[in-house]
Amino acid sequence: MKTTLIVLFLLCATAAFGQAAAGLNAEPQMVQFMSHPQHAAVQAMGQEENLLVSSGYTSARGERPLWEVMVPAPQVPLGDTARILKQEHALAKKATIVWSNN
Repeated sequence: MKTTLIVLFLLCATAAFGQAAAGLNAEPQMVQFMSHPQHAAVQAMGQEENLLVSSGYTSARGERPLWEVMVPAPQVPLGDTARILKQEHALAKKATIVWSNN
């Protein structure tokens, strides 16, 4: 218990000393942000750039998006799954010997 109190005291003393040392010059410091006067000025649009470098988009005749072709996977409702599991549990093999430790 004494060790814990001493360690706690040392941590608090260190924190207090750090705050006091930083507070030697207690004048408030105003934050000055850089100004960008032409940030919202009207100007001509920049030159067009191709971001796809050398990979172009090609399409063939008859190409269709996947969402038109793909069949959604069949989903069994949660209630049906619970009923099936309950039936399997009822039909499962039960223990024949019951131990009673009195």
